Amino acid sequence: MNAVLQPAPEHTTMAAAEAAARQRVGAMSLTGLNPADPQHFIDGIESHIFDRLRAEDPVHRSISAVPEVGEYWSVTRYQDIMQVDTHPEIFSSDWSKGGITLFNPPESERLPMFIAMDPPKHDDQRKAVSTIVAPANLNNWQSLIRERTGKLLDSLPRNETFDWVDKVSIELTTCMLATLFDFPFEDRRLLTWWSDVATMNKATNPDALGPAERMAELGKMLGYFTKLWNERVNDAPRTDLVSMLAHGAATRNMPPLEYMGNLVLLIVGGNDTTRNSMTGGLLALHNNPEQFAKLRANPALVDSLVPEIIRWQTPLAYMRRTAVQDTEIGGKPIKQGDKVAMWYLSGNRDGSAIENPDRFIIDRARPRNHLSFGFGIHRCVGNRLAELQLKILWEEILKRFPVIEVMGPPTRIRSSFVRGYSSLPVRIPG
Repeated sequence: MNAVLQPAPEHTTMAAAEAAARQRVGAMSLTGLNPADPQHFIDGIESHIFDRLRAEDPVHRSISAVPEVGEYWSVTRYQDIMQVDTHPEIFSSDWSKGGITLFNPPESERLPMFIAMDPPKHDDQRKAVSTIVAPANLNNWQSLIRERTGKLLDSLPRNETFDWVDKVSIELTTCMLATLFDFPFEDRRLLTWWSDVATMNKATNPDALGPAERMAELGKMLGYFTKLWNERVNDAPRTDLVSMLAHGAATRNMPPLEYMGNLVLLIVGGNDTTRNSMTGGLLALHNNPEQFAKLRANPALVDSLVPEIIRWQTPLAYMRRTAVQDTEIGGKPIKQGDKVAMWYLSGNRDGSAIENPDRFIIDRARPRNHLSFGFGIHRCVGNRLAELQLKILWEEILKRFPVIEVMGPPTRIRSSFVRGYSSLPVRIPG
């Protein structure tokens, strides 16, 4: 008699939880669906909310109970998101009009940064730092990234549970950030702290710093980086970000708040995408053991694994734009001044653009067909560096560890903007 294979108990439990989440979302009022509620991300039901919106109301008028968020349009289909992202003349990113997040801070807390600018100023400031991730620099960093990654993996404990986020994801990304800024290595964890502070929001997370405390911490960041600026502005130009900003024609005369804003952008951009993909990739492979087995059998699949991880995780769930004229998206009238959220997370699960979008598949034919880096003039400037760090991490993991056991559920960040994790318990058998 042939044996009947039964699903592993863990995956049976996961399937039941997914079914319960779908049922819960299906019972919600469509009118009241507010995908920007961070509780949805804590509860792990955000993907089901976007499934429903894509099917029933893909350009959805959403209303948040948080006054600083208020009303906004949720754009959830791939092609509609592309329409918004590639028309900056209609959909503004400028900080003076609200910037890139749905939360409207008071004017005293609005930070100019080039991702929250429109052309031509955006283009000029972006150009000042973009050479740091040029192909030649990426090639030069490969050996350094590989050496650091190998040493860190070799130092990890065996046969005991530890936090993957802290020991691997944060440490590797913070080391890279310190290199990009030529930041004092012994103080590198300040970069992680400032990244977390920059994305905190007391209105949606009661554990976050209040506005005054948050700006005070960012002021400390500005003070530290002002010393680095003053050291480098009178020195010959170098290949680190502070020197590039200090010597760039479009950035060398920035006022302090604009310098602060661009530091926040570069620190968060260099931290959150890679850090949360390093954790999300391990979780995805753990939850899809047949894909992990496929990867171990053919390590060359790392090349397509990396963009699939970035699609699957979508570390920044959305970007906001503000309409500067009356227009239309997906047949819905958008008025001048309306907030528009491009839900990259939802577009990355759109079956009209991506085949089998709800499956984690490490050997996709077109693995870079995703929205996680954005499109158009605001496409992530460091996307190739993020991919390189992830590629090297998984190449080095495969050399060392046949198994990395996930010992419990991750702790998710309370945010609908940064889709990430604050901890993940794991164990490496020795």
